[in-house]
Amino acid sequence: MFKLVLISALVALAAAQDPRDAQAQTLVQESEVNPDGSYQYRYETSNGIAAQESGIGGQSATGSYSFTGQDGVLYTVNYVADANGFQPQGAHLPVDLPAPEHVIKTLEQIRANPPRDDPNFSIDALNAAIARLTGKK
Repeated sequence: MFKLVLISALVALAAAQDPRDAQAQTLVQESEVNPDGSYQYRYETSNGIAAQESGIGGQSATGSYSFTGQDGVLYTVNYVADANGFQPQGAHLPVDLPAPEHVIKTLEQIRANPPRDDPNFSIDALNAAIARLTGKK
């Protein structure tokens, strides 16, 4: 039974593939890595995939990627990745619902009285979370 399910899943996956993907060619590929850890790269493929990123290795990065979905729509994601985590933005991505007032109030109480014995606590991350949840960036 398991083999039948596995084979069915593989057949479905193969059928869902866009034939342009199998024949895609790299049109542009650029990269630069500097001694100070900063870097940048960019690439584009013949099937409409494109990406670019720049940053400082292990610390922060900004970039974007885009692709054409099976519905024919071009999707683009712009992002920042830093001490506050991966922060994607795109018109097609879901947005946070408004945070309940008691959650904001609790986070503000933690900000006013931060834990002193937790080495993993980050006031910057907490401030970023409050800003994101309240819409005050």
